[in-house]
Amino acid sequence: MFRSFFAWIIFIPWTLFVIVTGVPLSFISPDWLHAYARIWARFGLALIGARLQLEGIDNIPKDRPVIFMPNHQSNVDILALFAGIPVQFRWMAKEELFRIPLFGYAMARTGYIAIDRSDRRKAARSVSVAARRIAAGTSVVIFPEGTRTEDGNLLPFKKGGFLLALSAQTPIIPVAISGSREIMPKSSFRFRRGDIRITFLPEVPTEGLPTAAREALIARVRQPIAQSLGVSDEDPAA
Repeated sequence: MFRSFFAWIIFIPWTLFVIVTGVPLSFISPDWLHAYARIWARFGLALIGARLQLEGIDNIPKDRPVIFMPNHQSNVDILALFAGIPVQFRWMAKEELFRIPLFGYAMARTGYIAIDRSDRRKAARSVSVAARRIAAGTSVVIFPEGTRTEDGNLLPFKKGGFLLALSAQTPIIPVAISGSREIMPKSSFRFRRGDIRITFLPEVPTEGLPTAAREALIARVRQPIAQSLGVSDEDPAA
């Protein structure tokens, strides 16, 4: 418990320092602030005693954008993905995060995309913004579950990210994250040392697929993630 307390009293000021010193970089290039955030994440992982293991890096194309779709086990996933994804990307994140003072401003300056799932019109606009980011050559990360799992099993996948993939005709990289839930479970503020493994699975193409193929696409992304994690690929909402 003491180690977690010590980590928090360092991590919070460190985060504020990165925001305050990093936001000016966004006026030069949003890519610079994103790169600075990778330093923030790597230090954060080291601080809490999380060791990162990456698999399937060769599945990430370097010459074109993709949509990364990881499962979501813990808040530590944010640090792990920042540190682990070797290309520039932009988050699609719930709108509430953008309301956090300083933090939300830094996210907006970097070009991250707010999504309001409670309002269909706003959600549709978010998809349009993300599609433009992709068309400009930037990859996007979205958690298809929308929130963190409590028991390690996959939650139902939201449809928005898949509509984005079909609209932008952009391939999806399924991403399996394991180990982060043991380090910091949902509803806990305590850190435990451990390993986080991120597996980048082979891309799922969307070129030529119509919007009507959405459910089949969800299944094609969900299945390899579940297989990598060793959990059921059945959608509990089905």
